[in-house]
Amino acid sequence: MTDTAELFIDSRCELGEGIFWHPLQERLFWFDILNKTLFSATAGGIMVDRFTFDTAVTAAGVIDADNLAIASAAGIYRLELSTDTREILTPLETDKPGNRSNDGRIDPAGGFWIGTMSLSNPGSTASGALYQVRGGEVTNLLSGLYIPNATCFSPDGRTAYFADTMTNLIRKVAIDRDTGLPVGEWQDFVKVQGPGGPDGAVVDSEGFLWNAQWGGSRVVRYAPDGSIDRVVHVPVSQPSCPAFGGSDLKTLYIATARENLTAEQLAKEPLAGGVFSIRVDAPGQPENLIKL
Repeated sequence: MTDTAELFIDSRCELGEGIFWHPLQERLFWFDILNKTLFSATAGGIMVDRFTFDTAVTAAGVIDADNLAIASAAGIYRLELSTDTREILTPLETDKPGNRSNDGRIDPAGGFWIGTMSLSNPGSTASGALYQVRGGEVTNLLSGLYIPNATCFSPDGRTAYFADTMTNLIRKVAIDRDTGLPVGEWQDFVKVQGPGGPDGAVVDSEGFLWNAQWGGSRVVRYAPDGSIDRVVHVPVSQPSCPAFGGSDLKTLYIATARENLTAEQLAKEPLAGGVFSIRVDAPGQPENLIKL
């Protein structure tokens, strides 16, 4: 089955990322990393909020109805939505001022898995790492990464997925449901065969992984055995991250980017940087709440 997603909001983000559905607010949130901004909108496509920061912000986890944990170059912030107040909860990589955070998601035990990467040389410097931040403790899971992406978790809470985009390889590892930490060796899940490379990903309630493929104009649904089950086309070249939302979690939202596109390319894809959506048959999973 092949379908095409349609425009949801013409947000024109330079680097749209970190999209997620807030189940307690019943709103969609997403970031523009390069413009240091967090947006939100209703399921009907009405923009609600725009929060700006003084550093790159890239991913978030839900604390409660009024508070988010925000991953940034400086560490993990608490953002109170109703008052727009922030406080740093957990510093991250204070010894690496040339890095920033990137893709992240909350594991079934409430830990924030967050990747880091070079701010000025993305894709050319393996200075990044993958961490779990849980209960104020920071655990290094992987090092020597270029562009960490595709962090997501199986419905039974026993498998984590991850990709370093530069390798074109999505990997998986068994995790402990009580701690969220790996308990086995990393294994290959699927080698992404172009066009495009693996960017953000999310797993639906049936255990199928949906991966946005940067440069490939598509989101691919992979079965648990790694075979391609479905391809959703996106009418722009740089889809970056998918998320399930809506009251029944059967809307797939897709963040995209305009970053590095030439004037000629932008003329061909003027909706680049927007959020796209498509209805799907299998619902997603509710976002896990973070454990501070």
